[in-house]
Amino acid sequence: MSNLAIIDGLHKSFGDVAALRGVDLEVGPGEIVGLLGANGAGKTTLIRCLLGLILPDSGRVSVMGLAPGRDVLRRVGYVPQGLGLYTDLTVSENLEFQSGVYGVAEPDSISSLLPVMDQAVGRLSHGIQRRVAFAAALSHQPELLVLDEPTSGVGVLGRAGLWETIRDASAGGAGVLVTTHHLEEAEQCDRLVMLADGVVVAEGTLVEIIGPRTAVTVAGGDQARNMDLITEAGLVGSFAGTGLRVVGAGIDRVVAALGNEAGLTIHEQPATLEEAFVDLVTA
Repeated sequence: MSNLAIIDGLHKSFGDVAALRGVDLEVGPGEIVGLLGANGAGKTTLIRCLLGLILPDSGRVSVMGLAPGRDVLRRVGYVPQGLGLYTDLTVSENLEFQSGVYGVAEPDSISSLLPVMDQAVGRLSHGIQRRVAFAAALSHQPELLVLDEPTSGVGVLGRAGLWETIRDASAGGAGVLVTTHHLEEAEQCDRLVMLADGVVVAEGTLVEIIGPRTAVTVAGGDQARNMDLITEAGLVGSFAGTGLRVVGAGIDRVVAALGNEAGLTIHEQPATLEEAFVDLVTA
């Protein structure tokens, strides 16, 4: 089964700032690939190179086996961060325009939008605007769906609905590349690629990325004092509820750092994805 999108050794700089440094990425049919990273990690730059919106300095970009171009991009659905909608047009007019561009009928996925079809997009809530953008991107049944921070600014229920739409597209055979800085959304993806400062620091399934990493929990005692001791020992700790979690260090190092502090309960647990990410970028 051939990949729908291939990025190989991608480099892109803006002046003296290296946005991407040798990035590799692939997206196959029917899979959801999550591109994770903090703001400024290079996610949007990668998306724009993939779609031919900007040219890479070096490396290879392939979409359906071809270089990005008008013909091949007609088989791609794209939801940018800015949504790509005309805010002074109604929902209906936006969808009619999108359908006309691709020469297809009005999308089937508009039943939930019927109450607002005659309203100007600019007057709608951000969550509904995103649903309109999804309907427009899916109108021509794309083989590859590219989503740049698709749930940004959307509430919990709205995000759940958008992810249901993403999974439906994947189940229908479309490959999906979705960028997000919400690490909790990673479990929705089949495979993850984690970016930090323009470099891939990890890739694989959620289980593979977390791997054997653990976090040590510290409960009881003076937590401010405990944090000071952890920091002085060169360890990375964070407050969690009424206790601390320390990632990237075994229980023996944490116990040694805390010395003879009384009244502490210390356990070792599997790390979260966020903790694994912190461990990766600070290693």
